[in-house]
Amino acid sequence: MSVFIIAEAGVNHNGSLDLAKQLIDVAALAGVDAVKFQTFKAENLVSKNAQKAEYQKQTTDGEETQFEMIKKLELDVAAHDELIAYCATKNIMFLSTPFDLDSISLLDKLGMNIFKIASGEITNLPYLRKIGGLNKQVILSTGMANMSEIKAALDVLTNAGTDKQNITILHANTMYPTPMQDVNLKAMNTIGTEFDIAFGYSDHTLGIEVDIAAVAMGASVIEKHFTLDKNMAGPDHKASLEPDELIAMTAAIRNIELALGSAIKRPSPSEQPNMAIARKSLVANGNIKAGEVFTAQNLAIKRPGTGINPMLWDEYIGQVASQDYQADELI
Repeated sequence: MSVFIIAEAGVNHNGSLDLAKQLIDVAALAGVDAVKFQTFKAENLVSKNAQKAEYQKQTTDGEETQFEMIKKLELDVAAHDELIAYCATKNIMFLSTPFDLDSISLLDKLGMNIFKIASGEITNLPYLRKIGGLNKQVILSTGMANMSEIKAALDVLTNAGTDKQNITILHANTMYPTPMQDVNLKAMNTIGTEFDIAFGYSDHTLGIEVDIAAVAMGASVIEKHFTLDKNMAGPDHKASLEPDELIAMTAAIRNIELALGSAIKRPSPSEQPNMAIARKSLVANGNIKAGEVFTAQNLAIKRPGTGINPMLWDEYIGQVASQDYQADELI
């Protein structure tokens, strides 16, 4: 099954529909499966006096509050309609993460079939219960969470009516950018094994190598932030991929998908013609007369591999030659 790649535009549109459409263009060009935005009402998401995260303080206007920063990044209903329609023209799936109960209702009304739950909502019981009750596909990020919190969230979703088969859990680290020593990618497989569930990875590292490694380790979903330009003003641009990096990541993931192939070890179609050339056979190590006994001295093992398999060496030593052989002739 193909890895589901989500290009996370998030709030990197900076409140501009034109920028949002350019981000959709880039995602479509890269060949990802979905482009994801964020749906929220600032009033429902953030208290007026809430502080910014340290990374947000470093990447945005130091004077504004988190509320003021978030308010500028809202997408209204009309914007959602326009972006959904634009995605349809580009043959790419529109997704958005809701950050409050009203936004869940809005996205449901707009026909979302996949609901992505951000790491920060994994302890939000009413929110989880509402999404669980929709019985849609769910992708749950687990940054900052431990295993018991993941289990609790999973229980809420399934008890509310969502089939576990419709849930994918993403390993994640909620630091922008994530230091390599904090990725702990092996925990992704722990999640999959412990909960017997589809798993993937939501990445906030700089670069693309961890995403590629996650696919090699079995991730079925990859989510990655991207932007038009890392130097743009806004909270998430610096920890996002630029267009050429998103294209490179997607191409690498598609190659890894092909390379993973089958778990059965056998000669592949492409290498079968080389077996006769690269393998070896029993040959005469000089002229041998009919009636002579084959010995370790008058036999040799050389290419090509079209004759007797050298694994039968012991069976041929001591046998009598039934014909004459020239040097290097296949036995």
